[in-house]
Amino acid sequence: MAKWQYTKGVHDLGNGLYAWLQPDGTWGYSNSGLVTDGDRTLLVDTLFDLKLTREMLDGYRRAVPALGNSAANVDVLVNTHSNGDHTFGNQLVTGARIIASRNCATEMSERRPEDRSKIAREWQQNGAMGQWIHDIYGGKFDFEGITYTPPTETFERAMTLHVGAKEVRLVEVGPAHTRGDVLVYVPEERTAFTGDILFNGGHPAIWAGPVSNWIKACDTILGWDVDTVVPGHGPITDKTGVRALKKYFEYISAETRARYDAGLSEEDTVSEMLLDDFDDWTDAERIVINVNALYREYSGGTLKTDQQVLYARLAKYRAAHLARKAHVHVEGCGCGHAH
Repeated sequence: MAKWQYTKGVHDLGNGLYAWLQPDGTWGYSNSGLVTDGDRTLLVDTLFDLKLTREMLDGYRRAVPALGNSAANVDVLVNTHSNGDHTFGNQLVTGARIIASRNCATEMSERRPEDRSKIAREWQQNGAMGQWIHDIYGGKFDFEGITYTPPTETFERAMTLHVGAKEVRLVEVGPAHTRGDVLVYVPEERTAFTGDILFNGGHPAIWAGPVSNWIKACDTILGWDVDTVVPGHGPITDKTGVRALKKYFEYISAETRARYDAGLSEEDTVSEMLLDDFDDWTDAERIVINVNALYREYSGGTLKTDQQVLYARLAKYRAAHLARKAHVHVEGCGCGHAH
């Protein structure tokens, strides 16, 4: 039985550390973390919209006396990377120092919540990308009313903070998932909050790359003295989850490189890629993003795919994958009924 239950809400990690989990960890359903010591607090990431972030903050307040009844009781907010499901709730953490890597802050300024809100409202005018956002996020998240709230402080490569007597290390490992990914490590408590450097039980998405940086980031975590690893998406884990993700990257890198060198197209490479060892992972369609990133990397940036084309391929792969999984379920259900 897993040490940690994968249930929505606050999970007490012990010694003043907490996590907020959002099953099932698929597109947009991210996790956050909280480090406390006495009346000092550090929040790791906000959530994708204001409703979810308020729910998360209220949950922490009920569990953690140091937070009292005000978001102003959060001293420091760390954004692990620029994606909206880790930053769009920043405005609710009033009065906090907001810290991120410089690259994260730059990327946040280029991808503001009002842009996402506009695409969500006008999805029919935004081609395959608009259709994808509507299909994946529509009805689940509310992007209206979100105010762009950037970091107030930035750093490069590393920064050390203190929450009361607890040392908290911020380590920049991007570009990988995004251009400015940061790990949050609390050495005394042998705990790491990884942001989206770790998708546990879900396919990752290489938006930035190179993949070698992501493998190095996995090695960084594996080199730490950690027992508890809180991923950006998925259940709490230990180094086992990190090793599994490293194996994934090593596998798809080798498989993609061989096909790239043989002159296969991205689409043919995706269709040939066997993902049986990761068949129970969510969001399998992200292999489309990852092969695209690897082809871009192997070509030295000369191979670029139109955004609309990429989103159309994502949707096509997802539909085919879900149909295959449904067929396998029906074939193997053993219920004796026609489907």
